[in-house]
Amino acid sequence: MLQFNFNPFPELFTERLSLRQITHDDVNEIFFLRADEQVMQYIDRPRAAMIEDANRFIEMVNDATFNNTDVTWGICTKNDNRVIGYLGFWRIKPDHHRAEIGYALHPDWHRKGVASEAVKAVLDYGFTVMNLHSVEACVNPANNASIRLLERHGFVREAYFKEDYYYNGRFLDSAIYSLITPYP
Repeated sequence: MLQFNFNPFPELFTERLSLRQITHDDVNEIFFLRADEQVMQYIDRPRAAMIEDANRFIEMVNDATFNNTDVTWGICTKNDNRVIGYLGFWRIKPDHHRAEIGYALHPDWHRKGVASEAVKAVLDYGFTVMNLHSVEACVNPANNASIRLLERHGFVREAYFKEDYYYNGRFLDSAIYSLITPYP
């Protein structure tokens, strides 16, 4: 079984980005991400209605990181420490060397390669440092941008579940994509 230690927090760096721990100083940015209709369009969870919802989200992800059960990074550009998105591994299954990846990005940064750059860094960390064998993503099948992002990184669709998720008064479909470690 895998064991993780995210203390100290594993900061990651790419050519343009720094991926760091989210703090309560980021509450306004997290509130925007969790409340914005465009960002939340395919994230089938209640939108943040007040700043306290963002604070609770920050506490949740940091508690999980502190307890070594999940890890979530804030996405920043190297030129600006403001969070423009987040991504991470949750629903980690240490017995199976598997984790689920998820992400959200401010609309001003869509279609600029930021999500792809961040996903690559996090996948590299997951496979080489965490020793994951596979990573999955549960996607709303209508989220074509997310599906294209996953496929660019080698994910393949493994399952399609019809009306398996009940949210906001209706049943929704789910697609599961996964990637087995590209490292021998």
